[in-house]
Amino acid sequence: MTLLLFAVLAYLLGSISFALVASWVFKLPDPRTYGSKNPGATNVLRSGKKAAAVLTLLGDAGKGWLAVFLAQTYAPQWGLGDEAVAVAALAVFLGHVFPVFLRFQGGKGVATAVGVLLGLNLWLGLLAMATWLTVAMIWRVSSLSALVAAILTPLYGIGLLGFEAGTLAVSAMSLLLIWRHQSNIINLLAGKEGRIGEKKSPE
Repeated sequence: MTLLLFAVLAYLLGSISFALVASWVFKLPDPRTYGSKNPGATNVLRSGKKAAAVLTLLGDAGKGWLAVFLAQTYAPQWGLGDEAVAVAALAVFLGHVFPVFLRFQGGKGVATAVGVLLGLNLWLGLLAMATWLTVAMIWRVSSLSALVAAILTPLYGIGLLGFEAGTLAVSAMSLLLIWRHQSNIINLLAGKEGRIGEKKSPE
């Protein structure tokens, strides 16, 4: 029951959409109405308001880190171990991707995944970020950066964490990230995927 409580609380935290929060703060259109219609930092950037995109990025990453931090802090007090941290890590990510507050239509989870990784292991998070940034600087395509990072991060996890509950959570997140990027993969193969910072007119 306690493990379920950790999962529910992490899921609800993950369900908070900072794309919508940032859009409300900066009086921008709902990010689900323009560009890729994805409530995430990359799409908010298409509004032309960089500060809103930064707030979205920090908020979405921050909730991922916070869920893991709280689980690491309080799980031992409830007689729980690494499994509670892994459950919270996966639950906060699922909350972002399938948020109850947005009828289960959320973002793709890249920023939240990064926050989770930083919470689980600083070097794991930094390696994932370095992978994303390297690909982004070369090709300037956010989805490609996310896909490459998603493919490599479980390998980083095995090297840094070993075969433990946290690694399983990381692997599950990576698989979900790849699945959430199905349309981007199609666009990439067709050469139609948008580049970072590219504006799209509202549809």
